[in-house]
Amino acid sequence: MKKNKVVLYIAMSLDGYIARPDGAIDWLNDIEMDGGDGGYSTFYSTVGTVVMGRLTYDVVLGLSDDFPYADKPCYVLSRTAQPPAPHVTFTDESIQTLIPRLKDTSNGDVWLVGGGQLVHAFLEAQLLDELRITIIPKVLGDGIPLFPQGTVPCTFHLTQTEKIGQMVSLSYSANEQ
Repeated sequence: MKKNKVVLYIAMSLDGYIARPDGAIDWLNDIEMDGGDGGYSTFYSTVGTVVMGRLTYDVVLGLSDDFPYADKPCYVLSRTAQPPAPHVTFTDESIQTLIPRLKDTSNGDVWLVGGGQLVHAFLEAQLLDELRITIIPKVLGDGIPLFPQGTVPCTFHLTQTEKIGQMVSLSYSANEQ
């Protein structure tokens, strides 16, 4: 039986940012991918559950009229109470209890959508099994880093590289395979 993983699948600028200082991701709009969606639909088909922070959720809501993950269970981690919203479950449950439970019950991998503070917390709790980082050939100069200051040192093992247009996708495993 396949064991579900917690996967961080994210785009990052050459200088390590996942968003502009205000959280904007408009810099992702004009990327050369040689057609297709850069592997997103293939990845998304492996996902059973989506997890994100509330700030990332707010950004996602601003991207489209339709919630893009409505077809999968989606958990939004928030330290403050949130009004109910369609297609998501807001929770302040500890990731140390929530994530192992989701891995056990999900119909596929658990996708950590972001952002930087959540990545920091997942790394600190040793809850990330795989990183899939697509490097976008842009330098932002400032913004929200993928790995914020204070992120615990950790080592991953390169499992795959792929050129997608002008981008490079890097896959890393937390466990040597």
